[in-house]
Amino acid sequence: MLLPTPANCAVLFLDLQEGIVPASQTNPRDRIERAAGVLAELCALHRLPAYCSLVSQGGDFLTAVTGPLGGGELRPRVTTSAFSDTGLVTALEGRQLLILAGVASEIVVQRTALDALAAGFQLLVAVDASGGLDPRTEAAAWSRITAEGGRLSSVVTLAAELAGDFTSELGGQTLGLMYRLIG
Repeated sequence: MLLPTPANCAVLFLDLQEGIVPASQTNPRDRIERAAGVLAELCALHRLPAYCSLVSQGGDFLTAVTGPLGGGELRPRVTTSAFSDTGLVTALEGRQLLILAGVASEIVVQRTALDALAAGFQLLVAVDASGGLDPRTEAAAWSRITAEGGRLSSVVTLAAELAGDFTSELGGQTLGLMYRLIG
């Protein structure tokens, strides 16, 4: 698996909206919001391109995500996969690794993951910044994603991978974000 860089990676925040996140039954809203917020801060700090895919029925995107991203690039869609947004697909050209976070794991996360894998991307799902509708159906989604070659991970693991040298300014700031998740 590639280590994420601004040149090879993009992060997709999927349906992390006020009217959708409360539907998560596998990960509480506060945990999703905290992990997704730290992921957004990591994107800003490490200059990782980030996109917020949303549906009109879901309400406002979480400010924990859009705040660190300077409002975020909001990408409306009308299907269960972010890959139906041709503008987004064009923006992802040249990237090799996608990191996904969203609600619901069984719907937009799974559909986007499968489409990304079919398109040849390496894929990582940040499970701590995602939530499902039911433990059994979420487990089935994770199983399907991993069977197709996707990987499950976490924002804290991603932060550890991005941290590099803790004595550098960037490494120290990244370490601080990581500790916000585990502390």
